[in-house]
Amino acid sequence: MKAIVDFVAKFGTKIPLNTDFVVKKDGRYFLLNGILKRFIRDDYYYAGTYLGKMRDGIFFPSFNLLAWMGRNRANNVVIDRKASWLFICGRDIFRKSILSVNVSPGKNDYVLVLNEFKECLGFGRIVSSLNAAGKGADPAVRNISDIGDFLRRETR
Repeated sequence: MKAIVDFVAKFGTKIPLNTDFVVKKDGRYFLLNGILKRFIRDDYYYAGTYLGKMRDGIFFPSFNLLAWMGRNRANNVVIDRKASWLFICGRDIFRKSILSVNVSPGKNDYVLVLNEFKECLGFGRIVSSLNAAGKGADPAVRNISDIGDFLRRETR
C-alpha cells in the first residue's frame, strides 16, 4: 500500500484508498469491494481493479490507477491530437504540442499526459520548461509509460 501512496504523491495528489479493500498477491495490488473481498480465496489470479505491481523495488502503475489519479487533480499536461498519437507510439512531448499545464510542476517532476478529451494516455517526467516561452527543439516531457506499450510488446 505504501508503494501506491508514494507513487501517487509524485504527481502532487492523493487518492482515497480504503486499505481494507486493497489486497496484494505476488507483488500485484488489487482494489476490491466489500462483497468481492468476502469471496476471495488464496488461489486467485486477478480480482477487482488492478492497481499496479512492484518489481525490483519499483512500482509500475496500471492505467486504471493513472486514470483515477487524473480525475483527482494530479499534475498533468494536455496535449494536441498529433502529439497524442506520437506519445502513444512512445515519443516524447515537445512544448509546442502542450495545450495546457494543470498545476505547476517543476523540472524533473512527474506529470500525467492527457489528450484533448482529458483521457489519460500515460505519464512522463518534465525535462525542460513548460512555460509558453520555451518552444525550443528539446522535449519538454519525457515519455515513461503510455497506453501503446502493450501493443509494442505484442510485436516482439
